[in-house]
Amino acid sequence: MTVAPSIAAVTARIIERSRPSRETYLERLRHAASKGPHRSTLSCGNLAHGFAACGPADKANLSADVVPNLGIITAYNDMLSAHQPFETYPELIRTAAREAGGVAQVAGGVPAMCDGVTQGQPGMELSLFSRDVIAMSAAVGLSHNMFDAAVYLGVCDKIVPGLLIAALTFGHLPTVFIPAGPMTTGLSNDEKTRIRQLYAEGKVGRAELLESESKSYHGPGTCTFYGTANSNQMLMEIMGLHTPGASFINPGTPLRDALTTEAAKRALAITALGNEFTPIGEMIDERSIVNGVVGLHATGGSTNHTMHLVAMARAAGIVLTWQDISELSDAVPLLARVYPNGPADVNHFHAAGGLNFLIAELLSQGMLHEDVRTVWGKGLTAYAVEAKLGENGTVKRVPVSKESGDPKVVTTADKPFQPNGGVKMLTGNMGKAVIKISAVKPERFVVEAPARVFSDQNEMQAAFKAGSLTGDFVAVVRFQGPKANGMPELHKLTPSLGVLQDRGQAIALVTDGRMSGASGKVPAAIHVTPEAKDGGPIARIRDGDMIRLDAVTGTLEVLVPADEFDAREPATADLSQNEWGIGRELFARLRDNAGPADEGASVLY
Repeated sequence: MTVAPSIAAVTARIIERSRPSRETYLERLRHAASKGPHRSTLSCGNLAHGFAACGPADKANLSADVVPNLGIITAYNDMLSAHQPFETYPELIRTAAREAGGVAQVAGGVPAMCDGVTQGQPGMELSLFSRDVIAMSAAVGLSHNMFDAAVYLGVCDKIVPGLLIAALTFGHLPTVFIPAGPMTTGLSNDEKTRIRQLYAEGKVGRAELLESESKSYHGPGTCTFYGTANSNQMLMEIMGLHTPGASFINPGTPLRDALTTEAAKRALAITALGNEFTPIGEMIDERSIVNGVVGLHATGGSTNHTMHLVAMARAAGIVLTWQDISELSDAVPLLARVYPNGPADVNHFHAAGGLNFLIAELLSQGMLHEDVRTVWGKGLTAYAVEAKLGENGTVKRVPVSKESGDPKVVTTADKPFQPNGGVKMLTGNMGKAVIKISAVKPERFVVEAPARVFSDQNEMQAAFKAGSLTGDFVAVVRFQGPKANGMPELHKLTPSLGVLQDRGQAIALVTDGRMSGASGKVPAAIHVTPEAKDGGPIARIRDGDMIRLDAVTGTLEVLVPADEFDAREPATADLSQNEWGIGRELFARLRDNAGPADEGASVLY
């Protein structure tokens, strides 16, 4: 299959830019792989400690060093609905490994926080950095050097990116990611949003709000809107790290268990001990990364991945930029309407044909690189299938339908919902930013209005409650970047901004913080870099300055004469309250050393 010239051009540019770092990465990977299965390098004392807790059969197999050992990295905890199903996975995986003639051990656990719990709370200031902590935690588990392959159990916002960074750091190991799936459909997302806005206006109380939220988030599995967690699952499949059709099968179903068993056996089949050795660092290349970006745009995925994809790519020696992401957005049509980009949730999306229908459609239009390696073998065409439960509880796959099950949710390239993707880069005299436009009505793509400047989201909320946010304005919420306070998500602002927009005001948000995959109908220039704490232009904006946000031309400008604007002293803010409490003391060095948003906002690169 021939890839479209626009996709090919961006891919070629990434390959050329990445050549030095990618070659260094592959050289190190191949050196590690050349040593073969690593238990042979352990002393008897080392090895005895490594299998001391195993049963007799597993211990005998590991002693002989003739069977593959599968390391399990798990993000299980039973507070996260998305991760609670992982409680039973290790035993399923161990059983599957024995059936395949191997052994499986839990190599380590990693932290996993729920951004839904910490929204608007101090704990959210640890969220972005938890990605890098997760990568390091997984590395600790794999550093025991006992494993021939690894499987990763993770779903949510920072967890999958952190796990993939770790997996690519141990790039000589074959790797399969195993999802848990979305919770079943509860209260509709539109109804949930309606109640939130009524609460923001004071028209319903906390009891009604809690009842609504509880009906929406009601059981095991990921939240059903298309935020970062479900964008993660899309990425892992379109990049070939899931088994085909695995992403959006509900937890606690026979098919979900069958897919988990199959994934464990597949991980063992692709080790260096077999004939299909597939180290993840060789498998994931520039084409795989571009496929991930294309999937993000075609589905209207999370803006968090403008940072995560950059950081994940760097773990494989690949240099991806916001310019690459933005140019791909111009080339890729929006083919899915999943909340907040439409009324459907991910279960409706999957039932309408979902990701696998879109993979087939994008392949037919040359929007994806077909000639990639995946955990399933060679070629992305193998993912244009639907996974079903077959005989004897195994997985069977059938080709996806050639027609969408619901054209209002999933469409074809000749009838796109938008001609371009959901995420774009903005540039101008305020620096760089990104915007998610897939949920924004076209008549709101351009906003020109005076600035209202706030140093945190609580200041803006207080102004909203006081009724002082009148007329058209651009809310500038600054000192929310990685170095300032860890770059928390600012979804606490979404209901208030939505209320004002619904009243007929022209509203936009500009911030060096995040809004992630749940950002919706209000145009928002987010991840502004350089951030205010670094003295970026956003720190020189004053109340009343005219700001023009133009998602059509991709510009973000403060309309102040250049000499006047450049002469201003950057504002400062008292950030001492962000430095302690809820563990923030422990993250001071991460804040101090965080990279800019357009380079992944990481402390690792």
